[in-house]
Amino acid sequence: MDAKAMKQVLDVGETIAVEFKRCGNGIESDTYETVCSFLNRFGGDIYLGVKDNGEVRGVSEKVAPELVKNFIKNINNPNILQPTVYLEPKIIKYEGKTIIHIHIPPSSEVHSYKKDIYDRVDDADIKVTATSQIAALYIRKQNIYTEKKVFPYLELEDLRLDLLPRIKQMAINHAGGKHPWESMNDEDVLKSAGLYGKDAVTGKAGYNLAAAMLLGKDSMILSVAPGYRTDALLRKVNVDRYDDRLIVETNLVESYDLLMGFAEKHLWDKFYLEGDRRMSLRNIIAREMLVNTLIHREITSSYIAKFVIEKDRMFVENANRATHDGVLTPDDFEPNPKNPIIASFFRNIGLSDQLGSGVRNLFKYGKLYSGTEPKIIEGDVFRIVMPLDDEYSFDMNTKISDKKSAIKISDKKSAIKTSNKKSKNYVRILAYMKNRQAYKTKEIAEVLGIQSPQTRSLLNDLVKQGKIEALGENRNRTYKLKE
Repeated sequence: MDAKAMKQVLDVGETIAVEFKRCGNGIESDTYETVCSFLNRFGGDIYLGVKDNGEVRGVSEKVAPELVKNFIKNINNPNILQPTVYLEPKIIKYEGKTIIHIHIPPSSEVHSYKKDIYDRVDDADIKVTATSQIAALYIRKQNIYTEKKVFPYLELEDLRLDLLPRIKQMAINHAGGKHPWESMNDEDVLKSAGLYGKDAVTGKAGYNLAAAMLLGKDSMILSVAPGYRTDALLRKVNVDRYDDRLIVETNLVESYDLLMGFAEKHLWDKFYLEGDRRMSLRNIIAREMLVNTLIHREITSSYIAKFVIEKDRMFVENANRATHDGVLTPDDFEPNPKNPIIASFFRNIGLSDQLGSGVRNLFKYGKLYSGTEPKIIEGDVFRIVMPLDDEYSFDMNTKISDKKSAIKISDKKSAIKTSNKKSKNYVRILAYMKNRQAYKTKEIAEVLGIQSPQTRSLLNDLVKQGKIEALGENRNRTYKLKE
C-alpha cells in the first residue's frame, strides 16, 4: 500500500470495513473480535498502530515481527477462533512509522471468537446472541433462497386458487394478449411458476414457501412464516403514534393491492406529462417501493416490514439478506435477487419490471415528484427513503410558500391569496389545463380526487380571477385556460 492510498484510508476513518487499533502494549482481544466480525460480514482491513481518530502512532519496528507471529498463531488456534483462518499481516511504513496491515476477506462460514459470534454493524463489532440473528448469519453465508423451502404437507386446498383467474388475466395483459399460463390448469400454472419443487437434500417434493407467500390462505401464511407482516402508517399530525394505520398479513398479491390503496389514499398524485402521456408519479414511486419490500424481503425473519408516510418523507424497510452495506445509487447498484421465484411471478403479472429497473425509476421519477432524489440503504434491514414535498411541482417549476400561503404562477404579476390546500388545487388545475383544451368539472374533479361541488367552487374562483374561462351553460359547461 502506497502513502497516497494510506492517507485516503486515514482521512475517511473507520467504517464497516476499516478498523484502527492503537496496539500500544500488544494485540488486544478486541482485535480478534474485529477479525471475527469482518469474517462474518463483508471482510475488511485492520490497521495496527493507528488511533481511533486516524492519528498514526505506529508500533515498535523491533516488536512488529513478533506481533505478526503471535497474531497468526492465535487465529490458527481453534480454541480462540473457530473455524480457523489463514491471514497474512503486512508490515508497512507511513511517514516514518511502522503500521501492521491485516486484510480479512469475507468468509463462506460463520466464525466465533472464544465461542462468541461477532458481526460488524457500521464501525462497531457486535456480539450476536439472539437465535434469529445467528440464523440470519448462516442464511447469508450459505446464500440460501429460503423461498425454495419445500413443505410436503402444503396442499392445493391451502392456497387461494380463486386468485388464479385474475392472475392469468394479468399475465396475458402484460404479455400483450398471449401467455403460456392461459391454457394451463391450476396445478400446471403453479409448477410453471416454480411454486412446486423437490428438495435435493431430503428428496421431499411439494409446494414451497414462495407458493405459500404468493397464494397461501392467511392461516397457512401464519403457520409457515409467523413473523410475516407489513405495517403501513401515516404520521403527519400525530407523529408519536399515527393518523392512519393498516396491518397487512395476507398473501403477497393482495398485500400489494392493499398497500397501493393506502398510498393512493394518503399521497398527492401530482400532474406530470411524459411526452403527450399523463404519468402518475405517485403510483410509479409507490409501486417500486412496495414491490421491493414485498418480493425482496427475507421471509423467515421476524422483523416487521414497514411502509410509513410522514410529512417530509416516506419510507419502506424490511429484513434483508445483505450482500453489501451502505447507500446504493444507480451507478454502483448491482441487482441481486433475494427471492427469484417470487420476483419472477411478479414480473409475469406485470407488477415488477426487469431486475434493477426499480432503482432507476425511483431516482428518475422521485426527483420529478419531490425535487429530491431518494436514498436506498442496503443492510440487514433494507430501506428506501423518499423525500416528500407537497408544495413542489415539477410541471409548474414552483413551490408554494408556507408563510405567505400564496403561489406565483407563470405571469409573475398576480398571486392567488388563499389557503394552502386551495393553492395546491389551483396549481394542479392550471397545470392540467396547460395544453389549452377544455374540460368538464367531472374531469377536473377526478384529477384532484375531490367531489364535483368543491371542484366547481375552485373553478369559479379561477374564472373570477381571470385565470380560466367558462364555456357553455349548465351541464355542458367546460373550462379552459384563458388566452
